[in-house]
Amino acid sequence: MGFFSRLGQLWSGFLNIFVSNLENKNPEAVYEAAIEERIKKHRELKKAVASIVYLRNKTQTELDENEREMKEVEAQIPVAVEEGEDEVALVLLEKQEKLQSRNAELQIELEKISAQAETSKESLVAFQADIHKLKQEKIEMLAKKQNAEARIKIQETLDGLSTDADVQALDNVRSSINQLNAEADIGNELGDASLDAKLAKIKAKTGSANARRKLDELKKQQAAKKDAATNVNKTM
Repeated sequence: MGFFSRLGQLWSGFLNIFVSNLENKNPEAVYEAAIEERIKKHRELKKAVASIVYLRNKTQTELDENEREMKEVEAQIPVAVEEGEDEVALVLLEKQEKLQSRNAELQIELEKISAQAETSKESLVAFQADIHKLKQEKIEMLAKKQNAEARIKIQETLDGLSTDADVQALDNVRSSINQLNAEADIGNELGDASLDAKLAKIKAKTGSANARRKLDELKKQQAAKKDAATNVNKTM
């Protein structure tokens, strides 16, 4: 197999996959195209059946005319014989034979055409029924498709896998609000452990320690004064 032949097959394969994907995504268009194609063929078949029916009617008319003429010739022959018109009688007899032969041919032809016309009409009716059936199938299959898609969306929503914009928007808002709440909770939880909080505690402890030392110094000073006063009184 040549390079271009393989390339053609590869391209044909890609094209078939592409077309198949398009068909799967738009089944309504596929049904419409199939229905339209059948309607087109139905019109063509109807024209063909009309031609057969026309030929049958034409053959029937010719047969009726031939039989009418046969009756006329059959009635004229005895008169010609009685009148002694032998030449006329011979002509009429020959004409009668031709009419009888043609009559047999027309009868056979009419039977064949009539049978063909009946078969064609049955095919036309069956084809029309097939179109109606396909239209009903389209309605039912598209309804099944919509039902299946609705059930899939519901299931995806329940599973949290929905790709619908409104569902995703709601999920995003919920996630954002929950994130803010979590940040607020973390702020409260880490409030005591933050650097500023630790510095504030250290400053508070440092301030308390300095005040305690000052208080102790004042107490010592007062105690020293009391001791000094006591010693002066004792010496006097």
